[in-house]
Amino acid sequence: MKRVPVRVKASAAVFAAAAALLVTASPAHAGTFKVTSNCDVPWVSCSDEPELWELYNSKANSTSGGSYTTSWAEFWGDVYDYEGTSEYQGSTLETYRYVFNGNGSGSGQYVKNNAGSAQNCSEVNNYRVYYNSGYAGHSEYFGARDAYADCVWHDLDSTLKNNEASQHFA
Repeated sequence: MKRVPVRVKASAAVFAAAAALLVTASPAHAGTFKVTSNCDVPWVSCSDEPELWELYNSKANSTSGGSYTTSWAEFWGDVYDYEGTSEYQGSTLETYRYVFNGNGSGSGQYVKNNAGSAQNCSEVNNYRVYYNSGYAGHSEYFGARDAYADCVWHDLDSTLKNNEASQHFA
């Protein structure tokens, strides 16, 4: 009978124990959620109601008979990337993807690079919508509304239409 040196036996035992741990260890699970507002993300602090609305269609194609026929998503404050945001909650990676609500055309579509128009419904905050994530590239300004006026609603300019990626207080 051939003898196996003790060092090798110990190494084999260590390897077997490590393999058993790998098999029985629970992997971290990732959670992905779809939301229509950045205020629905647990780690985003919204000190006010959502103010800037991204609408799936252009203004002319968004309403009929005084009602919206297009979907929208609502945002407050700075949004680094309209694709969404991720953060570890303990050992679990949670990702929140921004999508248009289920109220008409564009329902369930991702917001990033899919909006045709935007509304600023704030009485005090101005916004800029940017071509790139991280508040970079070409941008368009959306001023605050008057206290008694409707939301300021414009089609996104030709550079930003279906190419918008972030927003920032202006």
